[in-house]
Amino acid sequence: MATTWILVANASLAKLYENEGPNKGLTLVKELTHPESRQKNSDLVTDRPGAMGTGSGGGSMQAQTEPKQHEARVFAQELAQTLYHGRATNEFKRAILVAPPAFMGLLNATLDDPTAQLVSDRFEKDYTKTPEKELSKHLSSVILL
Repeated sequence: MATTWILVANASLAKLYENEGPNKGLTLVKELTHPESRQKNSDLVTDRPGAMGTGSGGGSMQAQTEPKQHEARVFAQELAQTLYHGRATNEFKRAILVAPPAFMGLLNATLDDPTAQLVSDRFEKDYTKTPEKELSKHLSSVILL
């Protein structure tokens, strides 16, 4: 039976599990954290916005993306790279993604096409703090434990 990777993630924590087939359960492969995504925007910015010195309007340059959003995107890219490497080295044949809707969008946007094609199911839930037995129940419809 082919190995399935299950990525359970949110913007600051990810757990990568694998399932080797029927009655094999879930095995935690890797846990990744990104504490920057949990910080306040004000803690992520080291300085106030730069002043624009042209004309009489005077104003401040605003960042296009909030710092927290940027950090979530950085973490999504790190996770996509982990999945890419696993696919490229034939560590799994199928993937399942579990993440809250906003972070799922970031993950989907950062996956390369060949890796995205291996994703068979997506659950838009935050199960990062869910114990393995309960997680297994939530995923039982798509994996044979």
